[in-house]
Amino acid sequence: MRAVVSRVSTAAVTVDGDVVGTIGHGLLSLVGVGRQDDADRAVALARKIHELRIFPGDSGAVSAADLGLPVLVVSQFTLYADTRKGRRPSWQDAANGELAEPLVEEVVAELRRRGASVATGVFGASMRVASVNEGPMTLLLET
Repeated sequence: MRAVVSRVSTAAVTVDGDVVGTIGHGLLSLVGVGRQDDADRAVALARKIHELRIFPGDSGAVSAADLGLPVLVVSQFTLYADTRKGRRPSWQDAANGELAEPLVEEVVAELRRRGASVATGVFGASMRVASVNEGPMTLLLET
């Protein structure tokens, strides 16, 4: 699994003109699922997202878990684009919706089990994602 994680002041996702998920200070996580991924990888990715030490603290870098910050999770199959050949991305490594949707839901569920407040987009929808990045601090995570 892959995630692009950004430290944000605010982030929101809109579907058909309606805001379906929004957070203030916290993490925006775009999550992609590969064809070989499973529930164990989803749990590991959630842990990485929640424990990623990218926020300034009094004694060094701290995590969203340490600070009790929210996470906005948005499914993003395009993280598995292969752009090595030509100008048209290939999606052959991305999982189909039948596999991907429950694994994105497992990331969300694990974050919630860990005590995080989680907002989400709508799987498979055409979404508008807005964020105000802090730093900027944006990282690619893989499991």
